[in-house]
Amino acid sequence: MLNVYLSGEIHSNWRQEIIDLCKAENLDINFTSPVTNHEASDNCGVDILGSEDNNYWKDNKGAKINSIKTKKSIEDSDVVIVKFGEKYKQWNAAFDAGFASALNKSMIVIHGDEHQHALKEVDAAASAVAKDQGQVVRILKYIIQGNL
Repeated sequence: MLNVYLSGEIHSNWRQEIIDLCKAENLDINFTSPVTNHEASDNCGVDILGSEDNNYWKDNKGAKINSIKTKKSIEDSDVVIVKFGEKYKQWNAAFDAGFASALNKSMIVIHGDEHQHALKEVDAAASAVAKDQGQVVRILKYIIQGNL
């Protein structure tokens, strides 16, 4: 079984697309991801540890709690997939890509051509740069089954 961590933007259903396409191909993959409920992710620190008057400390608490799951998931993964979306700049995804690279994890990055220049360092650390979820699934199929 291949362990795959799905990092990146949380404003579309790209994760589910990959999972569904992999199931259709009968690929034996265990998927993990960050908390994708934006409100829960942003507020976990203050909901669990208490409120903060300053947004810096609110965000700091949440980021530290979320990092526990993220670090563990990336460390346990065989492949890290990082999706950079159109709508927002995903600084957290870039951080995840850097962490995965530092751990020498195989990484597949997904983004459109318009982000090529901004993500050139991330792309250089990746094993593959895909334009869409379909290309990612074809890569995973090739990795697992050895065929196209």
